Amino acid sequence: MDYLNAITALLNYVIIPAASYGSQLAFGALGVTIIYGILRFSNFAGGETMAWGAMFTLLFTGLFQSLGISIKPLPTAILALPLSIIVTVSLILITDRTVYRFYRKKKIDTSILVIVSFGVAMIMNGITRIMVGPSSRNFFDGERFFIKARDFKNSTGLAEGLSLKVSQGITIISAIIFVSLLFWFLYKTKTGKSMRAYSDNEDLALLSGINPEKVVSIAWIIATSLLVIGGTLYGLDKGFKPYVYYMLLLPSFAAAILGGLGNPLGAIAGGFVIAFSEITITYAFKKVFIYLLPENLEPTGLVQLISTDYKFVVSYSILILVLLFRPTGIFKGKSVV
Repeated sequence: MDYLNAITALLNYVIIPAASYGSQLAFGALGVTIIYGILRFSNFAGGETMAWGAMFTLLFTGLFQSLGISIKPLPTAILALPLSIIVTVSLILITDRTVYRFYRKKKIDTSILVIVSFGVAMIMNGITRIMVGPSSRNFFDGERFFIKARDFKNSTGLAEGLSLKVSQGITIISAIIFVSLLFWFLYKTKTGKSMRAYSDNEDLALLSGINPEKVVSIAWIIATSLLVIGGTLYGLDKGFKPYVYYMLLLPSFAAAILGGLGNPLGAIAGGFVIAFSEITITYAFKKVFIYLLPENLEPTGLVQLISTDYKFVVSYSILILVLLFRPTGIFKGKSVV
């Protein structure tokens, strides 16, 4: 029975949260890696794009709730998400036309585009704070749990409870669905194959008659949609905090670089590696060891490597190690050094 309690504790506090967080990072990493693969620059406005997506979803959710529109027991945010994607994609395409395209036509070094994306991120962050303020907000709607800890304990007789939030379940299911759709698009459609050809060899793709501006636009649409979905799911799971999304960019970049920039499969794998690393290293394993070890060997401390306050140190450390020893990532994407 103690072993079952230990497994339940790991599921409840490590595996399920890491799977959910990894799915959210996978969306962010995919958004980063698609833009890098097509436009050859690291988009530092990706975090704020996630924030915009979550913000518009929050606003549309409030509108729907005021009109009495809902899909209970699921969150109304699911209904608001398509509208949020449309608005955010439109604004990002306008940003590309008015900002990034100018530098592309001038054949400016991509390092300049990185700096430009910093400026775009600052402007986006300011707009977010003006529209919804700096305070945290929650999506108060829909059933909170698929599985409740108390019900699980009553039905199994275990001391440890297992809970699964609706937001976690939606996140994991969404990751499976949208990642499958992305790979189908990239490998089975003519447009997707054109994007892959443009990413692999831009000059040869142009000679083949591929329209570069069309490829760029589609890349922005896909990347922004993924970032909006990831940002919304993160906000639905943990609450909407405008200042958090910029920090979320670090693990997203770490995941993309770890998997191999420009490689969608690597971005997904990197997202889960980063998520499981962060949560495993910051989790206090005292409870698990109490179930597994004899009473005389039970730990008195938390058995925690580092505090959760420093979880981004894990992403940063992995990022540095990858850049030092394998800059092309696990799946050999484009080198960033």
